Amino acid sequence: MKSEKMWNQLAKNWDTPSVSLGENDLRIIERTKKYLNPSAVVLDYGCATGSIALEIASLAKEVRGIDISSNMIEIAKCKAAERNIKNIGFARAAIFDESLVRESFDVILSLSILHLVEDSAQVMDRVNRLLKPGGIFISSTPCLGEKTFLSVLMNIPIFLLSRVGVIPSIAFFSASSLTAAVTKAGFQIVEQKDLSVRPLRECCIVARKSRRLYVRQP
Repeated sequence: MKSEKMWNQLAKNWDTPSVSLGENDLRIIERTKKYLNPSAVVLDYGCATGSIALEIASLAKEVRGIDISSNMIEIAKCKAAERNIKNIGFARAAIFDESLVRESFDVILSLSILHLVEDSAQVMDRVNRLLKPGGIFISSTPCLGEKTFLSVLMNIPIFLLSRVGVIPSIAFFSASSLTAAVTKAGFQIVEQKDLSVRPLRECCIVARKSRRLYVRQP
């Protein structure tokens, strides 16, 4: 898988100060903490080297981190062992892995992932099915589809690099289309906040799964 190879190559430099736990990550951690409790079971989908998962583990019963990069996962495991955090586990897996049991999570994090997946609607449908009724879905997503001069200018090389396969295919969400996609997937928006606006808008959405039977909209 080409994208796995790319993330494996990036893993060794992922925890440099310029990449790991920046201001946006710290805001996400503080927002996530509001939805945790000692009985919460959490999934961090696309956990990278586990930096955020490790920061919230003390507030939950169990945290599982998954990522398609085996190198990222090995680093995450080492960090958990160094910090002697016992209620966390990391595994190389995708969101559709059969080891993930339906309606088994109270909170699912999807941070800087939705714009990178092939079918974001399918991913959010899967997240919905993995959450318990009333469960919380927390996402942060760069809104590359915002129609500003700066974002359009920056998106040209991103588009070209994705087309030739240097980086994964990119979805160009706007904040409004992202909100619509989350709602269509059967979630109720609890709160929505821009983590940053410049140079690119990054939108954090906290959404709740309905307690009623969900049928994916066509």
